[in-house]
Amino acid sequence: MLIRDLQTIYERDPAARNWLEVLFCYPGLQALVFHRLAHSLYKLGMPFLPRFISHISRFLTGIEIHPGAVIGDGVFIDHGMGVVIGETAIVGDGALIYQGVTLGGTGKQTGKRHPTLGSNVVVGAGAKVLGNIQIGDHVRIGAGSVVLRDVPSNTTVVGVPGRITRQNNTTIDCLAHNKLRDVEAEAIRALFERVKALEQQIEEFTPSSLSLTPAQHEPANCNKLDTNRVIDEFLDGAGI
Repeated sequence: MLIRDLQTIYERDPAARNWLEVLFCYPGLQALVFHRLAHSLYKLGMPFLPRFISHISRFLTGIEIHPGAVIGDGVFIDHGMGVVIGETAIVGDGALIYQGVTLGGTGKQTGKRHPTLGSNVVVGAGAKVLGNIQIGDHVRIGAGSVVLRDVPSNTTVVGVPGRITRQNNTTIDCLAHNKLRDVEAEAIRALFERVKALEQQIEEFTPSSLSLTPAQHEPANCNKLDTNRVIDEFLDGAGI
């Protein structure tokens, strides 16, 4: 498993230069080594030592993985500070997890209460995947998203709450986070365009007798242009 983990880091991190640097300077790799030791003891039913090893790992790496979590091969926790993986979470092979990610529960229920991630899943920085939900294979979860429902394979999820924005995205580079759609911003743009179209229709059907004189109309036009400019600047800043 350690060799597979090293290969995964070399494949996905252009900053990885040699095995010695990766082994001693990558907290994500170190956390996985600690976890696999703790998980093996956890499966034997030892009551204290697995949690203590997990606690030491958290202190040294900033990554908290419960000993009961099941972590597959080739998982890469990039940077990793603030990552939390709950007791009944399952992470499939080849997953890529960035800093600040939480694979947690939504309450105090017993049994399976944490998410299950399929193979080759990418979870962006700060994303929260909560509850006993199923995340399919080759799913990409955008940074800062909050996922509360099942997600089918080969999709992209962004937003709060997370919404599916793309289907069958296996050809997209998993590291190209700048290409993720912003569905909320697109919805705002669509509503803005619809409002402008309605304003134009109202102007066309307004009787000429009710139209304003040029002196009265000019200030209204100025205010409207300023309003449009402010909205355009806001939408452009949102990346629409």
